[in-house]
Amino acid sequence: MELINFKVGCKTISLKILDILLTERFNNDLTTLPNNNKSFIGVKDYMETPTPVFDLGIILNGNSTEQSNKHALEQLRKWQESLEVWFTHLEKSLTKNNTAISTNSTQLHNFEVFYQEFQTDNEDLQAIMEKFDQPFKSLLQTMDKAAEASSDDNKKQVSKYIINIKQNSLMQLNRLFEAAKEQITLDYKPIIVFTTKDGSTPHVGLLVDKVEDNVDYKKEDIKPLDKLTEVGFDIDPQTKNMMRGLIKLAEKHSVLIDPSAIFSPVRAAQEDVQENAAYGLF
Repeated sequence: MELINFKVGCKTISLKILDILLTERFNNDLTTLPNNNKSFIGVKDYMETPTPVFDLGIILNGNSTEQSNKHALEQLRKWQESLEVWFTHLEKSLTKNNTAISTNSTQLHNFEVFYQEFQTDNEDLQAIMEKFDQPFKSLLQTMDKAAEASSDDNKKQVSKYIINIKQNSLMQLNRLFEAAKEQITLDYKPIIVFTTKDGSTPHVGLLVDKVEDNVDYKKEDIKPLDKLTEVGFDIDPQTKNMMRGLIKLAEKHSVLIDPSAIFSPVRAAQEDVQENAAYGLF
């Protein structure tokens, strides 16, 4: 069985190649319609057939990749602005007479926790975030030296340390902030996968992040999920209804989904299960 793997946020899903009509770049040009389904994002006139398009990120992850990216960008912008404000206050504290020196250690600790605990499935973005540690630790060391020189009333040395922070660690941190934001923006190029039930007519469009690869799997390589889903896992009926099996990849798993069962009414779940044989798996 030939399958194509797609990335959806932190998850990988697989579709039978025979279930796919075409993939195309998502240009945010869908026609929106009133609907209570949060994953429904609009209609695309495809092959002269109005085809509903759904965001798989919302279905599988609870929120769209676009929303996750916006949140990450907001966090990066917030911390970048916060560090700039922090340094401005520190500089005033160190250079003005009779001003208490405030390093705001809580804010610095929170920033350190932010970049150390930042998690993403984007390897390039993760690599950028891991680079924050070196210049930040250097900034802290230089800041301590500047505070000590200020307490000794050594204004000349204080000035040197401030310049050092501006031209080295703070500049490096700003470059990393810009690189991280650019990586988030440039990496997100979602596509719509148009699926079919009969091999020729569009069924639904599925918004995914990117195409991963295509592979051949044998029936025995696809593990059924019936035991997993019946022992207390809280999976909503819509999601449970579309899952057909678990596939072992190199370092993780992919969920095989049946697009013909996606968004079927809950009452039809049992009928869809009975049609598994027609789907060519179990």
